[in-house]
Amino acid sequence: MDIGEYSEAVFLERPNRFLAVVELDGKNEQAHVPDPGRLKELLLPGARVRLRAAPAHGRRTAWDVIGVKCPQGWVNIDSRLPNLLFAEALRKGRLEGFPAGCSMQAEPRFGASRLDFLLECGGPPCLVEVKGCTLVVEGLALFPDAPTIRGSRHLEELIKAKAAGYRACMMMVVKHPGGEAFAPKEDTDPLFASTLRRAAAAGVEVLAYLAPWRGRNISIETRLPIRLDA
Repeated sequence: MDIGEYSEAVFLERPNRFLAVVELDGKNEQAHVPDPGRLKELLLPGARVRLRAAPAHGRRTAWDVIGVKCPQGWVNIDSRLPNLLFAEALRKGRLEGFPAGCSMQAEPRFGASRLDFLLECGGPPCLVEVKGCTLVVEGLALFPDAPTIRGSRHLEELIKAKAAGYRACMMMVVKHPGGEAFAPKEDTDPLFASTLRRAAAAGVEVLAYLAPWRGRNISIETRLPIRLDA
């Protein structure tokens, strides 16, 4: 996926989780952070960031922070991107176990929630929830980097869907180029970690794919091993 035009700046501070102050062309500018995660390992004072110009309609800021430079390369931090990457990879037949001809419905309602996708691939209908992962420690991609009640609730819905005869999948899109395997971040959200293990035991497929940023392109590439041991 072509990420489009962007500018580079220097990160200065994050007054709140959705606002950053950056230095762009010698001037301090405010920019929207489209990721509610903590990102504390990435958004460090002095870090290089990539900005995308945003439409002015009703906006407080003229820019979105879409990327941060880390030692291994660039990390996309736009939380809207993983669903687009999943849909692109599905259409192009890049995902193991998902034929290219699957039909796809976005934001289907199941139980008390809206999940990300409902797929029809020739077998049982398949519900998919997609999450973006930006935290990597010593090669291990970890999610979440902040507690997520919503994430645990979606896992509970996937467990119910599997019991009702659906195929059910939790898909982690790892946007940090250093990711070599995926695991839940137990110390940050023990409920999510335990629910993810319970979901896997109930037959929910836990998938993780690396989606590195190369030039102007970000695409889902390598499937990563899953580590669910406590």
